[in-house]
Amino acid sequence: MTAPLFRATGLCKSYAASVLDDVSIEVGAGEVLALVGENGAGKSTLSRIMAGLTLPDAGAMSLRGTPYAPRSRAEGQRSGVAIVTQELRLIEALTVGESLFLDRLPKALGVGVIDRARLGADARRALAAVGLGSLDPSRLVESLSLAERQLVEIAAALARTADLLILDEPTSALSSSEASRLFEQVNRLRSEGRGIVFISHRLAEVQGIADRIAVLRDGRVVAARAARLLPRDELVRLMVGRELAVGEARHRAPKADSALRAVGLSGRGFRDVSFDLRRGEIVGLAGLMGAGRTELLRTLFGADIPTAGAVYVGDSAESARIDSPRDAVRFGIGLLTEDRKADGLLLPLSVAANITLAHLDGVARFGVVSTEAEQAVAARFVDALSIRSQSPNQPVRELSGGNQQKALLARWLYRDSTVLLVDEPTRGIDVGSRAEVHHLLGELADRGKGILVASSDLEELMALSDRILVMSVGTVAGEFVRATWTADQIMAAALSGHAAARATA
Repeated sequence: MTAPLFRATGLCKSYAASVLDDVSIEVGAGEVLALVGENGAGKSTLSRIMAGLTLPDAGAMSLRGTPYAPRSRAEGQRSGVAIVTQELRLIEALTVGESLFLDRLPKALGVGVIDRARLGADARRALAAVGLGSLDPSRLVESLSLAERQLVEIAAALARTADLLILDEPTSALSSSEASRLFEQVNRLRSEGRGIVFISHRLAEVQGIADRIAVLRDGRVVAARAARLLPRDELVRLMVGRELAVGEARHRAPKADSALRAVGLSGRGFRDVSFDLRRGEIVGLAGLMGAGRTELLRTLFGADIPTAGAVYVGDSAESARIDSPRDAVRFGIGLLTEDRKADGLLLPLSVAANITLAHLDGVARFGVVSTEAEQAVAARFVDALSIRSQSPNQPVRELSGGNQQKALLARWLYRDSTVLLVDEPTRGIDVGSRAEVHHLLGELADRGKGILVASSDLEELMALSDRILVMSVGTVAGEFVRATWTADQIMAAALSGHAAARATA
């Protein structure tokens, strides 16, 4: 019997509590092993141990049949193990090319000067492998979108000659089209005899790409089976340890009055966008990377300034002047950002402070925040939204991704915003939390809120939305309603602008 490419036996890791408990897994050459489980199940800790970023408390590993015990990422890489972590590591002040080959920059004539021509050529080849062939390698990382940064990280890992590649939530900011390009590369590596560990909360992707699936729950492997032998409902039950009730999509009857209206709105990354979001309605924004979805939401929230057009809030005949997020909040608009950790939450502060941040007047006395009032507000929303935390005083950075997202939702619930802009609502959160967030958004719509949701996950948009607007190359390329839409129609609209651009090039 052929020995596996990688084997872990009895891995344990504890911090304040046990994170991994006697975990044993194997990855074969030419195999894709998916690791699935709820947030906090131990997936990322296991992957970090495999790559050398975290040291285990107990257990052993082998690679190619020989003992393997890396004490750093560099040691893991020298042994042939590469990882793309869930938390992106790119340095914003560097160029794309420098980020791709940071620890092995080509030198000119053997001296300490970077060979820029060779670096550019190598970078373009690496970027083309993930569908970023048109991206200039000399661009600074700070100018990239979240999806572009994610693809650059993946390109850097793919450019290494690694026997074992670990991908932790690699598609969390990618559309289905962009994810498909990644899967082409995964299939290429598999055919070359490489081993791949794939971690994702998108179960359709998992079942489409994996040969085997290992399910972690509470730090233990509770199942490891061939992917074809794990139907979706059983996979979910193994992950959460219970039957997860998934309700049918609601068929809402939106109110006649408008919540938010855009007329001919243009800005950085989009142009001439018009739509009417009604109260009691969820409208989805679909599109590929670079379609302008995030830029549109940022402009509606006042984080970016429009170059043309107007925005109307409610049924007002007078356009709203929204020059800053402060203006947006005053008009009753809230935003759940695409990157909750970088742009949404104040990570060192408590759950309570993050929930009350947008409405401090409600917990302040004579300009000073009342700790007692803040705690009371936070306790109410922690209970109402089932936010799992030790107390409202716990730093929000210590919560799981799903509970962080619910804390952000609580912020705008407390503010009682009438319009909610939501960018990637379930990015990086598990199937149980995803269902809870979807339920909360549905309840808000039922209460008369107008909700505009941008997501790279078309399955999510089709589950949530009453209507879907499709953006392509910065413009609205189509509008679809629940009763008549199909995934193929939506994807065709998302690609239409790209086809037109190629035809006129």
